[in-house]
Amino acid sequence: MQPIEIPLWLVLVGGALAVWAVFARILAPGVRWFFRRRVNRFINRINERLDLRLPPFTLTRRRSLIDRLMYDPQVIYQVELFCKANDVPRDVVMAKIEHYAKEIVPAFRPYIYFRLATWMARRILRTLYRVRMGHGDQPALNALGHDVSTVFVMNHRSNMDYVLVAHLTRSRTALSFAAGEWARVWPIQQLVKALGAYFVRRNSGNPLYRKVLERYVQMAVEGGVVQAVFPEGGLSRDGCLRKPRIGLLDYMLRTFRPDGDRDIIFVPVAVNYDRVLEDRTLLLNTDPDAERRSGRRAVTKFFAFLARNIWLSLRGRWFRFGYAGANYGAPISLRQYLAEHDWNPHGLERNARIERVKELADDLMTAIGNVVPVLPVSLVATVFARDRDAMLSKAELGARVEKLRAQLKKRDASLYTPRENTEYTTEVGLRMLTLRNLLVDIGGKYGAKDSELKVISYYANSIRHLLPGGE
Repeated sequence: MQPIEIPLWLVLVGGALAVWAVFARILAPGVRWFFRRRVNRFINRINERLDLRLPPFTLTRRRSLIDRLMYDPQVIYQVELFCKANDVPRDVVMAKIEHYAKEIVPAFRPYIYFRLATWMARRILRTLYRVRMGHGDQPALNALGHDVSTVFVMNHRSNMDYVLVAHLTRSRTALSFAAGEWARVWPIQQLVKALGAYFVRRNSGNPLYRKVLERYVQMAVEGGVVQAVFPEGGLSRDGCLRKPRIGLLDYMLRTFRPDGDRDIIFVPVAVNYDRVLEDRTLLLNTDPDAERRSGRRAVTKFFAFLARNIWLSLRGRWFRFGYAGANYGAPISLRQYLAEHDWNPHGLERNARIERVKELADDLMTAIGNVVPVLPVSLVATVFARDRDAMLSKAELGARVEKLRAQLKKRDASLYTPRENTEYTTEVGLRMLTLRNLLVDIGGKYGAKDSELKVISYYANSIRHLLPGGE
């Protein structure tokens, strides 16, 4: 019972350990229980209003999904083959597998997705564009059940596609995107993972990585995760629809059984913009002689663009970038598609299967192309792209736009005509192109600038496939 002396550093260490023990053993479990309860209530409320509820796979703890992916029988088999072929210890290879799994598996946070992300998407889109949802087979979309795996297949016009489609589907479900390596930078990487996206290394020939990615995609599809896939594999460089790439589609089909319990439903989605923010950068990639911009220069150009638009806004001379439109096509049942075309992925060897998957990808791209929104800028740009030397008054331009609209109507294209008025549609498209200095105005007659013909053709190409002869 006599007093003893203890060094101050020992008191501080003991006190810190005691505080940590109280927090870890008493406070932390209670805090976790409190927030977990709130999150579960939030998820229940979200599921009540969503057309497609969040599947259990989406809500599974990330660490559990990583372990499940690492020790998947197919992944382990690939590991054994790799170890034998390269004489590498199994522990070293498994460390790589864990790295790949952590890189791919998202860390979905429903609260961030439905509160923060959807709010930000709405504000960004309404600030930059007039957003319009056009054609869509609503009865068929509403009939999609919870016992199918839904895959939204989309054309890829801009990095705004992620924001636009997530905004338009916010009342239906949460989408899981395949994001490229551009997003693997802090803090974008953490945000993208929290929104349910998974990263894909394009053109990776590593068999271990490809197997881990393949199994994750298959597990997600089998688990009912609603996915958004860009069959083109990247942004359109010239405005035209690109030839599809079959990587992710092939992964989905490898384990699909037409007689199984779960069908895969592909929903074609087509997007278009009166202005694509990256248009000039994308066009540079089509010119092998163009000067390649450094990362520093790209950042400088971005902030210069931002500052210019803020300055225009302060002076009351800033306009939104026109219209952004999206259309849904009729859903395509994979089970029904295979029956109609008389083939089964399990009954074909690799080369034959790949050829048939390419046919499926082409059919999906055709379905997407059929519902591409026809917007004012694409109509006006088509007039000047067809007749590059023309100098037209507003009335003459309006007559040519009306002729284009008549051709597109005959082909059942999805036209968006503001105010259902051709004259106003022409004025909107003309204003956007004139504000960007893509056209010249000489005495009330408008013509294309020779130096900007590539940009004008870029917007015309977005609907070229809908015109007779694809002209």
